[in-house]
Amino acid sequence: MLNGKTVLLGVTGGIAAYKAAALASALVKLRASVEVVMTEHATQFIAPLTFEQLTGNRVSVDTFDRGFVHQVEHISLARRTDLVMIAPATANVCAKLAHGIADDMLTTTVLACRCPKLIAPAMNTNMYENPVTQDNLETLRHYGWEVIAPASGRLACGDVGAGKLPEPETLAQYILRTLALPHDLAGKRVLVTAGPTREPLDPVRYLTNRSTGKMGCAIAKMAMLRGAAVTLVAGPMAVEPPPFVEVVPIETAQEMFDAVTSRASGMDFIFKAAAVADYTPADYHDEKVKKKDGDLSIPLRRTQDILQYLGSHRRAEQVICGFSMETQNLLENSAAKLEKKSVDMICANNLKVEGAGFGTDTNVISVITKDGVTELPLQSKDSAANAILNIAAGLANQKGGAE
Repeated sequence: MLNGKTVLLGVTGGIAAYKAAALASALVKLRASVEVVMTEHATQFIAPLTFEQLTGNRVSVDTFDRGFVHQVEHISLARRTDLVMIAPATANVCAKLAHGIADDMLTTTVLACRCPKLIAPAMNTNMYENPVTQDNLETLRHYGWEVIAPASGRLACGDVGAGKLPEPETLAQYILRTLALPHDLAGKRVLVTAGPTREPLDPVRYLTNRSTGKMGCAIAKMAMLRGAAVTLVAGPMAVEPPPFVEVVPIETAQEMFDAVTSRASGMDFIFKAAAVADYTPADYHDEKVKKKDGDLSIPLRRTQDILQYLGSHRRAEQVICGFSMETQNLLENSAAKLEKKSVDMICANNLKVEGAGFGTDTNVISVITKDGVTELPLQSKDSAANAILNIAAGLANQKGGAE
């Protein structure tokens, strides 16, 4: 997702410098070109050769590269950098960057960069919590830096508290959020539902379905990467929700109805990807229902139709997308739902098509709007989610033009 992007990874002199090597490796796997700039003190913790082997690029430490006759290297590097990440960042380097002190290769290069900048402070808890350090971090925020809060735990010095460098996977997610996709949905509010619901019969048993939440999470993730503020209303999913989204956990269809309808009016886009139970047990038993001879019948009552409610209580400029899973008459049944529910889009897939449906990492979707049907081929759910967002964004633009 970072193909063609150049990330400048600044490594400063702290014990957490070893984690920067794992971060560099992760970024290379995401197809980024990683340029590592180290302070002199950082080279005492980890050798530049480690980063050179991982990235395939020469590590910079000195301010001037004698091999370049016609250009100063730090200016050249700054011009081709798409994003700066300082990890770990010592208190000393935080102070330098906050006040424009440029006395080595790292600080001079960063001062010349006009791209997005992220910094991950890592230090002793008392140093991190010192008001001077906090003032410096606030100054960095004032100048447009994103400051990544340190993790808490046992530090190398033996103290316990805030100051640990977050794990490389977490730092990579910050970079992806900033750089992976154009932020064409910045300023937009997106609500996504995902996963199944559970309808309790007694303290032990419940009715549910096979939904894992993968498709809904893919939409939430891609919307987040495109700059939207995302709320994910999630049933008991088999996957972890994406980072940087507000997660509202629910269990029952009624809880999902309440969570969605109470938030719907403030949303620009709503994607109802959850598999909500159509029926729930009419009676809940406080004690476990004991088995008896013969068959058992469970009376069921209809749950509230969330999509129907959204369609009848919508704002005109909202884009609402429902999901449909069918085993037969896919387009006919889904097109009828588009009209009946008064929504803009229905994403339909057939459970009998290979590569589509519950639990898979791929999907085959037909996107139905009033203008026709767009057939999305077999692809990853992330890719399918991006295509769905493109169609929804197009509909939003049409609504904006009509106004």
